[in-house]
Amino acid sequence: MSTVKIPMPLRVPELAPSLGRVLVPRRVTEPWVPIDDIREALATRVLELGGEARAAAEREDRERVLETVSRRAWLAAWEQAVRRVADRVTHALDGRIERAARRVRMPRRRWRRRLLSTSEKRAIAARLTTGGEPFVAALDALDAVVARVRDATVLDKGAHGEWQEALRSAARRLEAAWLALEAVAAEEEQRWSPELETLERWRPSLWPVLLLWTPLAAALVWLGLVLGGYVPAPLWLATRLGF
Repeated sequence: MSTVKIPMPLRVPELAPSLGRVLVPRRVTEPWVPIDDIREALATRVLELGGEARAAAEREDRERVLETVSRRAWLAAWEQAVRRVADRVTHALDGRIERAARRVRMPRRRWRRRLLSTSEKRAIAARLTTGGEPFVAALDALDAVVARVRDATVLDKGAHGEWQEALRSAARRLEAAWLALEAVAAEEEQRWSPELETLERWRPSLWPVLLLWTPLAAALVWLGLVLGGYVPAPLWLATRLGF
C-alpha cells in the first residue's frame, strides 16, 4: 500500500526585519549623490515579492510561491537598483565636470571631451557591483534549497525551515550589498576629485592673445614714432598724411 504524500504548506517569512538599513537607513551624512529613492524602490520591490508569494501560498500555488521569491526575482531587483545608481553617479559626475568647466570658461568642445566615456561609465557600474558577491552567493544557496523544498512533504520540516532561512539570509545579504554599494558610490566622488581639481585650475592659453596683439601693438608703437617725428615715414604714408 503506497503512502500518500502531503505537500508541505509553504509559509513565506516576513522579510522586513532582515532588510535592515535598506528599509531604514542610519547614516552620519547624506550621500553626495541622491540615491535614497532607489534604496526605497529596492526595499519596496522585495516587500512586494514577499507579499505576492504569501498571496500565492494562500492559494496553495507552490510553483508561483517559489518563482516569486526565486533567485531570478531577487537578482532582477538588485541589478535594476545597481543600474539606476550607476546612471545617477555618472550623471552627477558629468554635471560636476560641466559646471567646473563653465566656471573657468573652458571652450565647449574641449570640456565635452572630458565627460565620462562609455568605458568609464561601465567601469563605474562594475565597481558598484563588487559588494554584491555575498548576496549572489546567498541567492545561489536559495536556489539549491528550492530544489529540495519543491517536493517536500509535511514530514520534511527541515527543508521548509532551510528555505525560510535562505530567504532571510538573502535579505540580510541584500542589506550588506546595498551598504557596500553606497560605500563604492562615495569612493567614486573621491576617485574623480583630482580630475575636477585639475579642471578648476585650468586657464586659457595666452599664446593666441599674444600672437594677435603683439603685431598690432608693434604697429601702433611704430605709428606713434612716425607721427612724433622720431622715425621717418614711408613715402606712401607721408603722402597720405601730408608730410
